[in-house]
Amino acid sequence: MCNNEFQTLKEKSRYIRRLTVDSIGKLGVGHLGGCLSVIEALVVLYYKEMNIDPKNPNMESRDRFVLSKGHAGPALYSVLADKGYFDISELDTLNRPETKLPSHCDMLRTKGVDMTAGSLGQGISCAAGMAKASKIKRDNANIYCIIGDGESQEGQVWEAAMMAAHFKLNNLIVFTDYNKLQIDGTVEEILGLGELDKKWEAFGWNVINIADGHDEAQIYDAIQQAKKSQSKPTMILLNTIKGNGVSFVEAMGAGNHNMPISEEQRIQALKELE
Repeated sequence: MCNNEFQTLKEKSRYIRRLTVDSIGKLGVGHLGGCLSVIEALVVLYYKEMNIDPKNPNMESRDRFVLSKGHAGPALYSVLADKGYFDISELDTLNRPETKLPSHCDMLRTKGVDMTAGSLGQGISCAAGMAKASKIKRDNANIYCIIGDGESQEGQVWEAAMMAAHFKLNNLIVFTDYNKLQIDGTVEEILGLGELDKKWEAFGWNVINIADGHDEAQIYDAIQQAKKSQSKPTMILLNTIKGNGVSFVEAMGAGNHNMPISEEQRIQALKELE
């Protein structure tokens, strides 16, 4: 990826971060921390990598994306609105009565969402099923998924991991948002994951560890490397910062999982992201 493309993605990430902060800020509460830690991965996927068509969201051979950590839905909604799946004004309806944009993703309510999320662990299972279906249909689609590190404490994640490796689903590329925090504290304090890269390798996956999960170039390069896998699904570990880009959100640590945000804080955050 050339420098101009890299800079364009950087600018897009900042814009999507602003949209996300603004929509949550207008609501007054939301999952800011986990939204802000996955934005660069979403931007690389939707603006550089995935074979999708917002004018034909149900295109049969499209690549698919599953946000297994569904509480980061507002970040995905910002991307989908900017891509043209629905009008950007709808972001102001986030999690309000009769909204099409609930706190957690719902494929029956939001155009462009490929899978409903909420119960942690289910998203990656669905993504593995999509990848298997794509193999059966031979439609050459790639299936992408983002899971959380706290979510990785769920047994269902590892059942999906075994299934994907068993069927050699090399069209499945999963990212772990490895920000090391979850709702009640640090991942290490609550249920440590140990050497996460070696765990995934032991389950038969190709593993790529990215030192800076907010670097679009590193994310893009990792995806290209993953697509060269001949017989294994790929796990890309994104070392991220929960609440990245907004000082007072970062400073809250685990408290930013689902946090209130005042009008003054919304304005401050938008200024920081100018």
